[in-house]
Amino acid sequence: METASASASASASPWARPAQIRPRSARPPCASPFARADWQTACAAILATNSNSPSAAPPPRVNGGYHSNAKPALADHASLDLDLVPVSNLPRPLSITDLSPAPMHGNQLRVAYQGVPGAYSEAAAAKAYPSCDAIPCDQFEVAFQAVELWIADRAVLPVENSLGGSIHRNYDLLLRHRLHIVGEVQLPVHHCLLALPGVRKELLTRVISHPQALAQCELTLNAMGLNVAREAFDDTAGAAEHVAAAGLRDTAAIASARAADLYGLQILADGIQDDSGNVTRFVMLAREPIIPRTDRPFKTSIVFAHDREGTSVLFKVLSAFAFRDISLTKIESRPHRHRPIRLVDDANVGTAKHFEYMFYIDFQASMAEVRAQNALSEIQEFTSFLRVLGSYPMDMTPWDTASASTISNDITDDSSRSS
Repeated sequence: METASASASASASPWARPAQIRPRSARPPCASPFARADWQTACAAILATNSNSPSAAPPPRVNGGYHSNAKPALADHASLDLDLVPVSNLPRPLSITDLSPAPMHGNQLRVAYQGVPGAYSEAAAAKAYPSCDAIPCDQFEVAFQAVELWIADRAVLPVENSLGGSIHRNYDLLLRHRLHIVGEVQLPVHHCLLALPGVRKELLTRVISHPQALAQCELTLNAMGLNVAREAFDDTAGAAEHVAAAGLRDTAAIASARAADLYGLQILADGIQDDSGNVTRFVMLAREPIIPRTDRPFKTSIVFAHDREGTSVLFKVLSAFAFRDISLTKIESRPHRHRPIRLVDDANVGTAKHFEYMFYIDFQASMAEVRAQNALSEIQEFTSFLRVLGSYPMDMTPWDTASASTISNDITDDSSRSS
């Protein structure tokens, strides 16, 4: 009886609220919104329920409030309490832009390098990614972390020099971090002797620069008759910056011509490297690898270790490449940080200690080639650890000692236009 009287009173009042339509099963808070078909079905049920309602009805209520812009089709029906969840209140999926800080200068690619502006690494970054937003880092590891933390999109770091050899620090960092090699760039090194304006070579008492730069210019400095002390500095451009900032009139720096322009120094001598074939090889690092191809020359870098005795494992690795006519461009050994020494007990000769090494190899082949895949499959059978650091296009540009100064001029022009 109570139900019948309630229904009668509800139909008698034109402003009565009909029973709310709810889903049959309760939806959890994290459930997805209704599909369009569910929404249309719910609307059809509402219209059918209120087909006999008076025309003078208030606008439908959404989430407890009246919607002022209701459509006429729904405005003619009784008050509706749909309790809908606004789309604007739903959680938005995370995207890359949420994890990556916005670039400071438009949408340029952000490239991290070690050193200060004017360093050769900055010129290498400009050659690898023209018009990029170069980000200087004070240490090699900071450049790795900048890419891993989405502060930078790429990193360009040196791994070897034609005169000074390998940069061992970066080989160790390649193994420690999970970045991928996506390219390489070879940059001719063009050293200059820089000093404050008005300083003559006869007044110099010392020359500062990176240790490799000092070694690469040793013979030329002696031929110039400079009886000066030579002191190591963190990097070449940093040495030029220090001379300019401290106003050292008895000190010269070995750096690039761009460093002279940036820090207001004069060039006392140009091209003072002992060997004109002084080239540094840089690798380009990214968070994700690139897809290897076969339409252009590719290079692949790997690192492996073994836990067996003797040198036969290294011989087998080299044989796997030689059998498939794959050329090696580099082989480097580094101490195994977690297992630097291996003890071997022999009843006849006693206990022997062997150093354990990680081996880095670069070979000229793409991982898209079957021969490269078969070679690594064979190597994996007798190594305890194998990792592909990257398969990437080779830098096929010819070595030209004048190209370094050209790149420096391009960087200067880009900087002047942006300012």
